[in-house]
Amino acid sequence: MLPPLSDILSTARVVALPLRQRFRGILTREVMLFEGPEGWTEFSPFLEYEDEESSAWLAAAVDFGWSQAPAIFRSSIAVNATLPAIGPDLVASVLDRFPGCRTIKVKVAEAGQSLEDDVARVAAARAYLGAAGRIRLDANGGWNVDEAERAIHALAEFDLEYIEQPCTTVEELADIRKRVKYMGMPIAADESVRKASDPLEVARSKAADLLVIKAQPLGGIRQALSIVEQAGLPVVVSSALETSVGISMGLHLAAAVDTLPYDCGLATVGLFENDVVADPLVPENGFIGVRRVEPDAALLERHAASAERAAWWHSRVERCYRMLEGL
Repeated sequence: MLPPLSDILSTARVVALPLRQRFRGILTREVMLFEGPEGWTEFSPFLEYEDEESSAWLAAAVDFGWSQAPAIFRSSIAVNATLPAIGPDLVASVLDRFPGCRTIKVKVAEAGQSLEDDVARVAAARAYLGAAGRIRLDANGGWNVDEAERAIHALAEFDLEYIEQPCTTVEELADIRKRVKYMGMPIAADESVRKASDPLEVARSKAADLLVIKAQPLGGIRQALSIVEQAGLPVVVSSALETSVGISMGLHLAAAVDTLPYDCGLATVGLFENDVVADPLVPENGFIGVRRVEPDAALLERHAASAERAAWWHSRVERCYRMLEGL
């Protein structure tokens, strides 16, 4: 059941955190944090998301703050480094912020960039890792099927672990999966799960070899676990560019998945200039421990969003709350 809206808003804090490099087209990440009986939680749908989609993020925040987390199978999670769509000359300085990580997720298919830019970035990541490390790509649906096929052939020499969301639709994913199956190139689905009206369609259509799941967009830990069980595919648990409070939710989800064959994309706090907790959830020797965190009062104050932006978020959470009430 939903807690009273007044309980959510009474502790709500809105912060604006600068990013080290442009990521997903933004340089500042706004989020709302609030405290429930189980601890602090996060509501942080991206600004462009409509209320219907954002309401799932609120359901997840309420679930994590007001319900006890499920039993876990592991106390720490192996994580990957995340490399934004930057030039090859900056690759080493970014990856140095992910100590011990032996898997890198490289952003590709960025608007305004070329395949040659992607090749140069992936080559620099491979040179940084050496032969033993793993490289996965994330195109965020940026290619059509023919472009994806060409890009996969161009990038395959770098010994790729898998390619995440190379195309937008489930039909396109199924097509590209067939085209590159002979290469042994796994296809992962992200947006086709978390932004879909039916998150299981991609599994039923055999359009992917694995799923990337995120706690907030899927409505919370329990809802995400239900999707994992029904899909019957291997999963990678990833973040949605959250503070350590949101990452804690993702870590508890990853810890509750019974089989976790891949490193998880939960080491994204290092993409921020600052965090909201004094002891942030960042990797040590390639792992992050599973724990809840509490924001630091001084950091909340330092990174507080303007009164105008805070009012915008309060209005947003009220609208999403009313949508959840109507379910």
